[in-house]
Amino acid sequence: MKRIAIFASGSGTNAEAIARHLAGNKEIEVACVLSNRANAGVHQRMQPFNIPTHTFPKEVWSEAHPIVEVLQKEQIDLVVLAGFMRKIETPLTTAFAGRIINIHPSLLPRHGGPGMYGHHVHEAVLAAGDSESGITIHYVDEQIDGGEIIFQARCEVRPDDTPDTLANRIHVLEHRHFPQVIEELLTR
Repeated sequence: MKRIAIFASGSGTNAEAIARHLAGNKEIEVACVLSNRANAGVHQRMQPFNIPTHTFPKEVWSEAHPIVEVLQKEQIDLVVLAGFMRKIETPLTTAFAGRIINIHPSLLPRHGGPGMYGHHVHEAVLAAGDSESGITIHYVDEQIDGGEIIFQARCEVRPDDTPDTLANRIHVLEHRHFPQVIEELLTR
């Protein structure tokens, strides 16, 4: 059985979509969720799936070695960043090279890098006058949003879009595609 660890900082809608998609899968399980915020909504969203969640303070995330130890103890095959708002440090990218993926709410390489997350991305897409946006699922390496692209899905940017309306369409793409891409990566 392949085991996934999800890292999340926020409400956990992507984590929930992944857990729901993989519920009952006999080949893949979400083993745990790790967060940097004790009050993140992801903790509540994982309760119906009986997925344990853990919170670690920023010092632990900055050092990263304790996180690596937890993941190795849990025999994690893939680390999935689902709305995780911290940089992944070198000890983690080294120990899990080629086994950490992230989802980004734009068509990388456009609108990626430091400071480009959530509404900041959607505001940048609209300010640039882009005619399309979408999602990018990519491997995580030392550079923020710089890892090899695994998958992209696109949507139109409409003339009357606001950051919120665009975000809503992006969330639909995330929830539809992210769980499927994870499953495909682990069953190849």
